[in-house]
Amino acid sequence: MNDATDWQLKPYLQERVRMVEDALDRFLPRATTLPASLHDSMRYSVFAGGKRLRPVLMMAACEAVDGNMEQVLPAACAIEMIHSYSLIHDDLPAMDDDDLRRGKPTNHKVYGEALAILAGDGLLTEAFVLLSNSNLAKGLAAETRSQVIHILAKSAGSLGMVGGQVVDMESEGKEIDLPTLEYIHTHKTGALICAAIECGALIGGASAEQQQALVRYGQAAGLAFQVADDILDIVADQELLGKDVGSDEERGKATYPALIGLAESRGRARELRDLAFAALDSFDGSARPLREIASYIVDRSF
Repeated sequence: MNDATDWQLKPYLQERVRMVEDALDRFLPRATTLPASLHDSMRYSVFAGGKRLRPVLMMAACEAVDGNMEQVLPAACAIEMIHSYSLIHDDLPAMDDDDLRRGKPTNHKVYGEALAILAGDGLLTEAFVLLSNSNLAKGLAAETRSQVIHILAKSAGSLGMVGGQVVDMESEGKEIDLPTLEYIHTHKTGALICAAIECGALIGGASAEQQQALVRYGQAAGLAFQVADDILDIVADQELLGKDVGSDEERGKATYPALIGLAESRGRARELRDLAFAALDSFDGSARPLREIASYIVDRSF
């Protein structure tokens, strides 16, 4: 199917996003469930828009090894909950102090700082409620479920996304070297993207060789995404980006363009895209969505 000449990325993404959003609506507590203010705040950020890149990548990785879409869907929703929690907390005055997220007022601007913090806490916890629910993704082996929980927890914690956020904050206004910048990007953003790929492959029943190849893809694509984001913070307009443009530069954030320049950053993004492509050399047309997404990640910054 993915080898067809009329295959296009946009309809593929639209269909996968629809699947994820329908499932998120089912899995999350209703906005009227007590405490209603908390659940309304949680749902506000989850359904505020966004590309759903992480769940779509997880589904695409599962698809690349001929896995079951119904089995991967709960984990795909869980990773989107984790991502949404991280955005709520990133936007807080104590961190990035952003007013806009995905073109809408940030959570704390609508619900206040205290409820925003708790909404983020609720989403992170709810993700693991979902992952550990044995009534979902029937047929998925308990050992596989345990591996997925471990990978997602590690990628979100102090050795992954949270650790990257700390080093990012500690580096504001300072001159840092390229290894430190790559640490920030591979942990703050790349870790969860790579985890999405790894978990999708696991749930899909990938062989050891397929798993290793897909992890290499995830590492390259995850870093490429953040390099492209750094570029977009300079060249995009606010409507396209959906958040405050130039905020990284104003806060003295460590970014690729700030360290190596815009042209070199674009070259690095292309290099990472090519590494992602190379990791998929042994896959057939079932991996076409992954190839196309790697292109999209980089091309959006040009």
